[in-house]
Amino acid sequence: MAVSYRLLICPGSEMSETVLNRLREQVLAASATGTTLTPIGGGTKAFYGNRGMEPSPSEPQPISTRELTGIVAYEPSELVVVARAGTSLSELEAALAERGQMLGFEPPHFGPGATIGGCVAAGLSGPRRMAAGAVRDFVLGVRLLDSNGLTLSFGGQVMKNVAGYDVARLMAGSLGTLGLLTEVSLKVLPRPAAESTLELPMTQAEALLAFDRWSGQPLPISAMTWFDGVASIRLSGARAAVHAALQELGRGQAAVDPTLAQAFWASLREQIHPFFEGPTAPEKTLWRLALPARVAPLQVPGAASTLIEWGGAQRWVYSAADPLEIRSIVAGVGGHSTRFRSPGASADGVFSPLPPALLKIHRNLKNAFDPQGLFNPGRLHPQA
Repeated sequence: MAVSYRLLICPGSEMSETVLNRLREQVLAASATGTTLTPIGGGTKAFYGNRGMEPSPSEPQPISTRELTGIVAYEPSELVVVARAGTSLSELEAALAERGQMLGFEPPHFGPGATIGGCVAAGLSGPRRMAAGAVRDFVLGVRLLDSNGLTLSFGGQVMKNVAGYDVARLMAGSLGTLGLLTEVSLKVLPRPAAESTLELPMTQAEALLAFDRWSGQPLPISAMTWFDGVASIRLSGARAAVHAALQELGRGQAAVDPTLAQAFWASLREQIHPFFEGPTAPEKTLWRLALPARVAPLQVPGAASTLIEWGGAQRWVYSAADPLEIRSIVAGVGGHSTRFRSPGASADGVFSPLPPALLKIHRNLKNAFDPQGLFNPGRLHPQA
């Protein structure tokens, strides 16, 4: 039997071309005057990245994708969706949910205006990232405007279309430094048939050991987190598999009420969990630590509490300690650190400084895509 599929074409193609021409004119005008541009969608992740790290002859001007909206194509049987960059993330997720599908990397919105372009440009993933993969793993193709006003297209709309250097995936986490994203093609996943969450009391050290042990077993775990003496484990998949895992891991303990569990994972994804309300001392920075999952509890100076995600691979702490000291501790165990939310600027920037060889690659990529340095210069790294 042939596999059927549905193809949806957004009717706003002519309007899209009009918007693209207007954006192209803005890029060319900025190029002529030496004005830098800040790509923006819903603005929900505008806080993320460096600010004022590069000198500019003029104030950066926003260049908005909010009028570039609509799902261009959706093929549920092929697990592929194509959407314009200004499309609401909520709208896209609702369309996928109607067909029993989802964005596997479970992206955070951080506000009602989040767009799919901003989602890819920020490169942030939610609790399911540990099992399903990161944003870049789902990017199949992109279209973007470069600093010459040209439309560039990379990748495609199928999962096996990449030969050689995978340029499309460079856009995930690029924070708009390489050009203006106008369209994105993404792989999607079926929603799990069943999902349950367990909450088990244990210390941080016990949780990290348990997470490591469970990761090596054939269990349908889609998320693992620890905070304030409680490990939370989400199981997703076939009903029989989820039921068996509940019996094995829960040892008679009942699963969390589904509504409460859903709210809990959403609170982590959107950073509205009580941990993210912040410490009483406003000068403390929220640090995002990316570590090998097996690293034992990390002693970060000045950190009062820790929240662990991704089975130990992502850890959040608040601290007002010297950034260089924190970065040194994290680098010493093979990780890297990000000043995710901070009350002030820091000389070493938001992201861990890159070794010279990697910084050279970043600069070469920036020069190849944006030789005039129009788009968000320094947002990621100096001159990159």
